[in-house]
Amino acid sequence: MHLMFGKCKNVHIKEIGTLLAATDTTTGTLTWALALLVNNPEILNKAIEELDREIGKGKMVDISDLKKLDYMRCIIMETLRLYPPAPLNLIHESTEDCIVGGFHVPKGTRLLTNISKLQRDPFIYPQPLEFLPERFLTTHKNVDVKGQHFELIPFGAGRRMCSGLYFGFQVMQLTLATLLHGFHIATPDGKPVDMLERVGLTNIKASPLQAILTPRLLSNIYHQI
Repeated sequence: MHLMFGKCKNVHIKEIGTLLAATDTTTGTLTWALALLVNNPEILNKAIEELDREIGKGKMVDISDLKKLDYMRCIIMETLRLYPPAPLNLIHESTEDCIVGGFHVPKGTRLLTNISKLQRDPFIYPQPLEFLPERFLTTHKNVDVKGQHFELIPFGAGRRMCSGLYFGFQVMQLTLATLLHGFHIATPDGKPVDMLERVGLTNIKASPLQAILTPRLLSNIYHQI
């Protein structure tokens, strides 16, 4: 992800950079989130409206503010639904013969869960290919990413689910909220972002995301970072 800052002086984003560099999966998910928002300006505007309403323009977003940002949480969840960090999850192997759904599974069978396919199932999610964060405030408001609802398991489920779930989700919320609150975001040519995926163990864009960020707050506010 390449970010270009226009009309920007004395802006320090070292905290954002630190968070983005934490893991490639976190960076990848945030890239997808920004690309989806740029391609869906009405959703981007709703996110900014929530930030202005709940945070105001007199301060930067703080981690304690996240509990007030319901729509931001839904944006991250919908991004993880459409673009899970690991589309096929980790390999699981049965340790003994068992019966699953009426099928005999012999010991030593290796299983790859197609999370991407599962989370785009039209029987579970109406308009499965559409970016609709509102679904997690309405039809799927009781669904979370903690491995208890198998229709949304970007971090896996069970004893081998991702141990960084809570940290990663919080980092993504805080970073995305900080970016949207502090900057106007646009593509250099004003055209939609290419959403082509690159095949691999992790789900990343085939081409880098290029975006121009311009400050939307008073310059002294950025010194709070």
